[in-house]
Amino acid sequence: MVNQDRLVQEFLELVQIDSHSGKEGKIAEVLTKKLQELGLDVMVDAAGEKVGGETGNLIAKLKGKGEGPAILFSCHMDTVKPGEGVKPIIKEEIIYSDGTTILGGDNKAGIAAVLEGIRVIKENKVPHGDIEVAFSIWEEGGLFGAKYLDYSKINAKYGFILDSGGSPGEIITTGPCQDKVNAKIFGKPAHAGVAPEEGISAIMIAARAIENMKLLRIDEETTANIGVITGGEATNIVTPLVEIKAEARSLKEDKLDVQSAHMAEAFKKAAADFGGRVEIDVERMYPPFHVEENDEIVSKVKEAFSQIGIEGYTAATGGGSDTNILNGNGIKAVNLGIGEKKAHTLEEHIHIKDLVNSAKMVAQIIQVFG
Repeated sequence: MVNQDRLVQEFLELVQIDSHSGKEGKIAEVLTKKLQELGLDVMVDAAGEKVGGETGNLIAKLKGKGEGPAILFSCHMDTVKPGEGVKPIIKEEIIYSDGTTILGGDNKAGIAAVLEGIRVIKENKVPHGDIEVAFSIWEEGGLFGAKYLDYSKINAKYGFILDSGGSPGEIITTGPCQDKVNAKIFGKPAHAGVAPEEGISAIMIAARAIENMKLLRIDEETTANIGVITGGEATNIVTPLVEIKAEARSLKEDKLDVQSAHMAEAFKKAAADFGGRVEIDVERMYPPFHVEENDEIVSKVKEAFSQIGIEGYTAATGGGSDTNILNGNGIKAVNLGIGEKKAHTLEEHIHIKDLVNSAKMVAQIIQVFG
């Protein structure tokens, strides 16, 4: 039986620990102690050294006595900004921040649910297989913790990432790949009032390129966006340099290849048209993933939901998560909804009932697989 008061108090404790990306040292210390108190063996991998953070990923294991396969629960410890000095408040069974920061339910609601779910299993002496936990660093902005996770220490056949905004019952089985598309556009400076014809405007090149790009919703599986444009110093100078940060995503890698190539070609053609030049960097940030509807992991999760009175359903997402990276490293993984609403905003909140159902979900998945 999930202890709601205990769960809520632990969640409130966790969100008040500052843990911006790269600054997860304190929460890692707290979680290490909590996991050890639950009887798990805990280690810290070298991911932090590779990305320049305060700590690595936490990898914890609880040996099982059941015959089921080893399973992994994963959440990320970091939050986006502004996430320092979080002051949670409860109104009408919903947990918010005080409005000056994010709440941090993304992803500390998942962490709290995992801790409580394991407690329930232990308190009720439920037979289970090996349980593994990975609390990752620096998920926001690059999935770096999952990318540098020490997979040699992970034996799980199946993985469950608790990091989706849908309510418990949602099973994300399909996610996109993403390319980062960055461009440096070089023109030629000139005095804008005295001899503008001697210059080449990098801004005009950028405008032409963007005008000729297919952007935003490309089709039902593909999106693209220009996110950041920087350049220029004064109105009386023909701008010699513009830098653009963009992205493209698709559920299909071949479609992503086409979209990224289209964006790169638009930059090249516009630069050639104006007599400038462009440097383009296209980087694949993460692979796509797809788990079939009839796969064992899906059927067993639906069974677990049914046993706690929740209807399980599969869905696709346009966002990336550690789920992409785990699948790419041979762990069949799905992302589960935990009810974190309006993540990355000052209006972020979570219903207590979703927090409770998330903990029930963890405990029941352990039981079903055990």
